[in-house]
Amino acid sequence: MKKIYVIHENSEWTMHLTKRLQELGLPYEEWHLDEGAVDLTAEPPNGVFYSRMSASSHTRDHRYAPELTAAVLNWLESHGRKVFNGTSALRLEVSKVAQYLALGEFGIRTPKTIATVGRKQLINAAQSFAGQPFITKHNRAGKGLGVQLFHSQEALAAYVNGPDFDEPVDGITLIQEYVQAPEPYITRCEFVGGRFIYAVKVDTSEGFELCPADACQIGDLFCPVGEEVPAKPKFQVIEGFADPIIQQYERFLTANKIQVAGIEFIRNRDGEIFTYDINTNTNYNSDAEAASGIYGMLEVAKFLGRELAAIE
Repeated sequence: MKKIYVIHENSEWTMHLTKRLQELGLPYEEWHLDEGAVDLTAEPPNGVFYSRMSASSHTRDHRYAPELTAAVLNWLESHGRKVFNGTSALRLEVSKVAQYLALGEFGIRTPKTIATVGRKQLINAAQSFAGQPFITKHNRAGKGLGVQLFHSQEALAAYVNGPDFDEPVDGITLIQEYVQAPEPYITRCEFVGGRFIYAVKVDTSEGFELCPADACQIGDLFCPVGEEVPAKPKFQVIEGFADPIIQQYERFLTANKIQVAGIEFIRNRDGEIFTYDINTNTNYNSDAEAASGIYGMLEVAKFLGRELAAIE
């Protein structure tokens, strides 16, 4: 029997999807790829395959899950299986360098960014941002890993040469201009089947941690999960959101064979949009969705169900 195969390494982030698949009566199977083996001479099963591999897998002791997933996705694609968020999506998921270069090909503006390897090179790169604030972040990140705000090269040097420096898993640290918004929020646009479903306003007044997942257990100071619900919700679906950037995003996703994604942007004081993150392992906030009546994982489940029916 043909099934929906869900490829991932974190059950806490996938249970919301499998719950929806069960509600719709759709056959599915989970492939948890924290470790495993791929027989390249074997024939893959029939069905549709959806990858939810995360760039932050190493924070859950699944260091090589993306590499194993890349092998599995290549195997599936070589046999002509219907794969959603396949090798092209995974390539962008694990590298912000790749994201920014790919976005630039579609005229989508990103913040000025320098990729560095080595502490000395990172400190030297800060000279390009003299007189303005800048941030550092990991190239392979997720969950806001490695994001730090600095106002001087000296402050960066003290951090980099100190005991709290956070080494990136792939060795690449990005130094990036800090886009100052008139209000402390960013916008995250969600897409399913390559089409826009909604935008969510995310309050950033308490810090850079923007993970919306209800089951997020990362222990960071600014993680919203497990805290008291503030008077003003941290995540709010924007009713009737419309902007020309949506059409640019949809063209970008189609060209890069990405079917499910959350894309985040920020506006500066002049209203200009800077896109800074693509999350192909996108999660949704249940409180925001309940208030709006739009449910991302339900839309993903329906999309996968339609695609399964199409091959049957």
